[in-house]
Amino acid sequence: MTRHALGATLAAAALFALPAMTQAQTSADGIAQYRALLADGNPAELWEAKGELLWKQKRGPKNASLEACDLGKGAGIVKGAFVELPRYFADTKRVQDLESRLLSCVEQVQGFNAAEIAATPFGRGEQVNLEALVAYVAAESRGMKFNLSQAHPEERKMFEAGKRIFYFRGGPYDFSCASCHGEAGKRIRLQDLPDLTKNPGDGVGFAAWPAYRVSSGELWGMQRRLNDCYRQQRFPFPGYASDATIALGTFMGVQGQGAVSIAPSIKR
Repeated sequence: MTRHALGATLAAAALFALPAMTQAQTSADGIAQYRALLADGNPAELWEAKGELLWKQKRGPKNASLEACDLGKGAGIVKGAFVELPRYFADTKRVQDLESRLLSCVEQVQGFNAAEIAATPFGRGEQVNLEALVAYVAAESRGMKFNLSQAHPEERKMFEAGKRIFYFRGGPYDFSCASCHGEAGKRIRLQDLPDLTKNPGDGVGFAAWPAYRVSSGELWGMQRRLNDCYRQQRFPFPGYASDATIALGTFMGVQGQGAVSIAPSIKR
Protein backbone atom coordinates (compact mmCIF):
# COMPACT_ATOMS: atom_id res chain seq x y z
CA MET A 1 0.00 0.00 0.00
CA THR A 2 1.37 3.43 -1.01
CA ARG A 3 1.81 6.23 1.49
CA HIS A 4 -1.07 8.18 -0.10
CA ALA A 5 -3.36 5.12 -0.01
CA LEU A 6 -2.49 4.48 3.64
CA GLY A 7 -3.21 8.11 4.50
CA ALA A 8 -6.59 7.94 2.76
CA THR A 9 -7.46 4.72 4.59
CA LEU A 10 -6.62 6.23 8.00
CA ALA A 11 -8.59 9.39 7.21
CA ALA A 12 -11.63 7.33 6.21
CA ALA A 13 -11.37 5.29 9.39
CA ALA A 14 -11.26 8.48 11.43
CA LEU A 15 -14.36 9.81 9.67
CA PHE A 16 -16.27 6.59 10.37
CA ALA A 17 -15.16 6.66 14.03
CA LEU A 18 -16.24 10.26 14.56
CA PRO A 19 -20.03 9.63 14.59
CA ALA A 20 -19.56 6.79 17.09
CA MET A 21 -17.47 9.03 19.37
CA THR A 22 -20.01 11.85 19.09
CA GLN A 23 -22.83 9.44 19.85
CA ALA A 24 -21.01 8.13 22.93
CA GLN A 25 -20.37 11.66 24.17
CA THR A 26 -23.99 12.61 23.55
CA SER A 27 -25.18 9.56 25.48
CA ALA A 28 -22.91 10.40 28.41
CA ASP A 29 -24.15 14.00 28.40
CA GLY A 30 -27.77 12.83 28.33
CA ILE A 31 -27.21 10.50 31.26
CA ALA A 32 -25.56 13.31 33.25
CA GLN A 33 -28.54 15.61 32.55
CA TYR A 34 -30.97 12.85 33.59
CA ARG A 35 -29.17 12.41 36.90
CA ALA A 36 -29.09 16.15 37.52
CA LEU A 37 -32.86 16.32 37.06
CA LEU A 38 -33.38 13.41 39.45
CA ALA A 39 -31.19 15.00 42.09
CA ASP A 40 -33.40 18.10 42.20
CA GLY A 41 -35.63 17.23 45.15
CA ASN A 42 -34.20 13.88 46.25
CA PRO A 43 -37.00 11.82 47.89
CA ALA A 44 -34.37 10.54 50.35
CA GLU A 45 -35.14 13.70 52.33
CA LEU A 46 -38.37 12.03 53.45
CA TRP A 47 -36.38 9.15 54.94
CA GLU A 48 -33.96 11.59 56.55
CA ALA A 49 -36.81 13.44 58.27
CA LYS A 50 -38.37 10.20 59.47
CA GLY A 51 -34.99 8.98 60.71
CA GLU A 52 -34.44 12.11 62.76
CA LEU A 53 -37.82 11.63 64.44
CA LEU A 54 -37.04 7.98 65.14
CA TRP A 55 -33.65 8.90 66.62
CA LYS A 56 -35.28 11.23 69.14
CA GLN A 57 -38.47 9.24 69.79
CA LYS A 58 -38.82 6.99 72.84
CA ARG A 59 -39.60 3.52 71.52
CA GLY A 60 -39.27 -0.18 72.22
CA PRO A 61 -39.69 -2.27 75.37
CA LYS A 62 -37.38 0.10 77.26
CA ASN A 63 -39.24 3.21 76.03
CA ALA A 64 -35.99 4.99 75.27
CA SER A 65 -34.69 7.20 72.47
CA LEU A 66 -31.52 6.48 70.51
CA GLU A 67 -29.89 9.63 71.87
CA ALA A 68 -27.93 7.33 74.19
CA CYS A 69 -26.55 5.42 71.16
CA ASP A 70 -22.81 5.77 70.61
CA LEU A 71 -21.94 5.67 66.89
CA GLY A 72 -18.27 6.16 67.65
CA LYS A 73 -18.09 9.82 68.62
CA GLY A 74 -19.90 9.63 71.94
CA ALA A 75 -23.47 9.03 73.07
CA GLY A 76 -25.99 10.85 70.92
CA ILE A 77 -23.42 12.45 68.59
CA VAL A 78 -24.45 11.90 64.98
CA LYS A 79 -22.56 14.52 63.00
CA GLY A 80 -19.40 13.11 61.46
CA ALA A 81 -20.04 9.55 62.64
CA PHE A 82 -21.01 8.08 59.27
CA VAL A 83 -17.75 8.94 57.51
CA GLU A 84 -15.76 7.04 60.18
CA LEU A 85 -17.67 3.78 59.82
CA PRO A 86 -17.07 0.82 59.80
CA ARG A 87 -14.90 0.98 62.94
CA TYR A 88 -14.13 -1.14 66.01
CA PHE A 89 -16.43 -0.82 69.05
CA ALA A 90 -15.16 -1.97 72.42
CA ASP A 91 -18.61 -2.71 73.85
CA THR A 92 -19.49 -5.24 71.15
CA LYS A 93 -15.86 -6.27 70.56
CA ARG A 94 -16.32 -6.17 66.80
CA VAL A 95 -15.97 -3.92 63.80
CA GLN A 96 -19.37 -2.52 62.83
CA ASP A 97 -20.79 -0.51 59.96
CA LEU A 98 -23.66 1.94 60.40
CA GLU A 99 -26.45 -0.60 60.05
CA SER A 100 -24.94 -3.21 62.35
CA ARG A 101 -24.18 -0.51 64.93
CA LEU A 102 -27.74 0.80 64.80
CA LEU A 103 -28.94 -2.77 65.21
CA SER A 104 -26.87 -3.06 68.40
CA CYS A 105 -28.25 0.24 69.67
CA VAL A 106 -31.92 -0.54 69.12
CA GLU A 107 -31.36 -3.74 71.11
CA GLN A 108 -29.18 -2.37 73.91
CA VAL A 109 -30.84 1.02 74.30
CA GLN A 110 -34.46 0.37 73.27
CA GLY A 111 -34.84 -3.34 73.97
CA PHE A 112 -35.77 -4.55 70.47
CA ASN A 113 -34.73 -8.05 69.41
CA ALA A 114 -31.77 -7.55 67.04
CA ALA A 115 -31.88 -11.12 65.71
CA GLU A 116 -35.54 -10.75 64.72
CA ILE A 117 -34.87 -7.46 62.95
CA ALA A 118 -31.88 -8.90 61.11
CA ALA A 119 -34.05 -11.78 59.90
CA THR A 120 -36.82 -9.45 58.69
CA PRO A 121 -36.90 -8.92 54.89
CA PHE A 122 -35.95 -5.48 53.58
CA GLY A 123 -38.85 -3.06 53.37
CA ARG A 124 -40.80 -4.61 56.24
CA GLY A 125 -41.25 -4.01 59.95
CA GLU A 126 -38.32 -2.49 61.82
CA GLN A 127 -36.14 -2.84 58.73
CA VAL A 128 -38.02 0.16 57.31
CA ASN A 129 -37.18 2.18 60.41
CA LEU A 130 -33.53 1.13 60.28
CA GLU A 131 -33.18 2.43 56.73
CA ALA A 132 -34.73 5.75 57.78
CA LEU A 133 -32.22 5.97 60.62
CA VAL A 134 -29.43 5.18 58.15
CA ALA A 135 -30.59 8.03 55.92
CA TYR A 136 -30.65 10.49 58.83
CA VAL A 137 -27.23 9.55 60.20
CA ALA A 138 -25.63 9.57 56.75
CA ALA A 139 -27.13 12.97 55.91
CA GLU A 140 -25.55 14.45 59.03
CA SER A 141 -22.12 13.77 57.48
CA ARG A 142 -22.94 14.95 53.96
CA GLY A 143 -20.04 16.93 52.53
CA MET A 144 -17.51 15.42 54.94
CA LYS A 145 -14.55 13.28 53.91
CA PHE A 146 -14.32 9.58 54.72
CA ASN A 147 -11.74 8.89 57.40
CA LEU A 148 -11.89 5.24 58.42
CA SER A 149 -9.55 4.09 61.16
CA GLN A 150 -7.14 1.21 60.63
CA ALA A 151 -5.50 1.63 64.03
CA HIS A 152 -7.11 -1.38 65.74
CA PRO A 153 -5.97 -4.88 64.72
CA GLU A 154 -9.58 -5.93 64.15
CA GLU A 155 -10.06 -3.03 61.72
CA ARG A 156 -7.04 -4.14 59.72
CA LYS A 157 -8.31 -7.74 59.74
CA MET A 158 -11.66 -6.59 58.38
CA PHE A 159 -9.96 -4.66 55.59
CA GLU A 160 -7.94 -7.71 54.52
CA ALA A 161 -11.02 -9.95 54.72
CA GLY A 162 -13.00 -7.46 52.65
CA LYS A 163 -10.25 -7.33 50.05
CA ARG A 164 -10.30 -11.12 49.68
CA ILE A 165 -14.09 -11.19 49.43
CA PHE A 166 -14.00 -8.40 46.83
CA TYR A 167 -11.76 -10.44 44.53
CA PHE A 168 -13.26 -13.88 45.27
CA ARG A 169 -14.83 -15.43 42.16
CA GLY A 170 -17.59 -18.00 42.33
CA GLY A 171 -21.18 -18.87 41.55
CA PRO A 172 -22.60 -20.10 38.22
CA TYR A 173 -21.19 -17.08 36.32
CA ASP A 174 -17.79 -17.07 38.08
CA PHE A 175 -18.33 -13.45 39.17
CA SER A 176 -16.59 -11.43 41.83
CA CYS A 177 -17.17 -7.87 43.02
CA ALA A 178 -14.16 -6.98 40.90
CA SER A 179 -15.91 -8.32 37.77
CA CYS A 180 -18.01 -5.14 37.75
CA HIS A 181 -15.90 -2.81 39.88
CA GLY A 182 -12.34 -3.81 39.01
CA GLU A 183 -11.59 -1.37 36.20
CA ALA A 184 -12.63 2.08 35.01
CA GLY A 185 -15.11 2.89 32.25
CA LYS A 186 -17.74 0.21 32.86
CA ARG A 187 -21.46 0.89 32.91
CA ILE A 188 -24.64 -1.16 33.20
CA ARG A 189 -27.71 0.49 31.65
CA LEU A 190 -27.65 4.11 32.93
CA GLN A 191 -25.49 3.33 35.95
CA ASP A 192 -21.74 3.90 36.02
CA LEU A 193 -19.74 1.12 37.65
CA PRO A 194 -16.91 2.81 39.56
CA ASP A 195 -13.51 1.19 39.91
CA LEU A 196 -13.44 0.32 43.61
CA THR A 197 -9.94 -1.16 43.55
CA LYS A 198 -8.73 2.42 44.10
CA ASN A 199 -10.26 5.68 45.30
CA PRO A 200 -13.06 6.40 42.80
CA GLY A 201 -13.37 10.04 43.91
CA ASP A 202 -15.84 12.29 45.69
CA GLY A 203 -19.41 11.06 45.94
CA VAL A 204 -18.72 7.87 44.00
CA GLY A 205 -19.06 4.24 45.06
CA PHE A 206 -19.05 3.86 48.85
CA ALA A 207 -19.40 7.65 49.24
CA ALA A 208 -22.81 7.63 47.48
CA TRP A 209 -24.66 5.10 49.67
CA PRO A 210 -27.25 4.98 51.21
CA ALA A 211 -29.26 6.15 48.22
CA TYR A 212 -32.82 6.55 47.00
CA ARG A 213 -33.46 4.05 44.19
CA VAL A 214 -35.78 5.52 41.55
CA SER A 215 -36.40 2.06 40.08
CA SER A 216 -37.79 0.70 43.35
CA GLY A 217 -39.01 3.90 45.02
CA GLU A 218 -37.14 2.98 48.20
CA LEU A 219 -34.15 4.06 50.25
CA TRP A 220 -31.38 1.48 50.17
CA GLY A 221 -28.65 1.23 52.77
CA MET A 222 -25.30 -0.41 52.05
CA GLN A 223 -26.52 -3.73 53.45
CA ARG A 224 -29.32 -3.87 50.88
CA ARG A 225 -26.98 -2.66 48.13
CA LEU A 226 -24.54 -5.50 48.85
CA ASN A 227 -27.39 -7.98 49.13
CA ASP A 228 -28.47 -7.06 45.60
CA CYS A 229 -24.90 -7.42 44.33
CA TYR A 230 -24.83 -10.95 45.70
CA ARG A 231 -28.14 -11.61 43.94
CA GLN A 232 -26.68 -10.48 40.63
CA GLN A 233 -23.66 -12.72 41.19
CA ARG A 234 -26.14 -15.58 41.82
CA PHE A 235 -24.58 -16.08 45.25
CA PRO A 236 -26.60 -16.95 48.37
CA PHE A 237 -27.70 -13.79 50.19
CA PRO A 238 -25.38 -12.75 53.02
CA GLY A 239 -26.80 -12.40 56.50
CA TYR A 240 -27.91 -8.89 57.43
CA ALA A 241 -25.09 -7.09 59.27
CA SER A 242 -22.85 -10.14 58.79
CA ASP A 243 -19.08 -9.91 59.08
CA ALA A 244 -18.80 -10.51 55.32
CA THR A 245 -20.81 -7.39 54.47
CA ILE A 246 -19.02 -5.32 57.11
CA ALA A 247 -15.66 -6.49 55.75
CA LEU A 248 -16.64 -5.39 52.24
CA GLY A 249 -17.74 -2.03 53.62
CA THR A 250 -14.43 -1.65 55.43
CA PHE A 251 -12.48 -2.42 52.26
CA MET A 252 -14.49 0.03 50.14
CA GLY A 253 -14.43 2.72 52.82
CA VAL A 254 -10.67 2.56 53.29
CA GLN A 255 -10.17 2.53 49.52
CA GLY A 256 -12.33 5.66 49.35
CA GLN A 257 -10.38 7.45 52.09
CA GLY A 258 -10.66 11.21 51.69
CA ALA A 259 -13.64 11.04 49.34
CA VAL A 260 -16.52 13.40 50.09
CA SER A 261 -19.83 11.79 51.06
CA ILE A 262 -22.96 12.80 49.15
CA ALA A 263 -25.17 10.25 50.89
CA PRO A 264 -28.05 9.80 50.77
CA SER A 265 -27.71 10.20 47.03
CA ILE A 266 -30.10 9.25 44.24
CA LYS A 267 -29.67 6.31 41.89
CA ARG A 268 -31.45 4.83 38.90
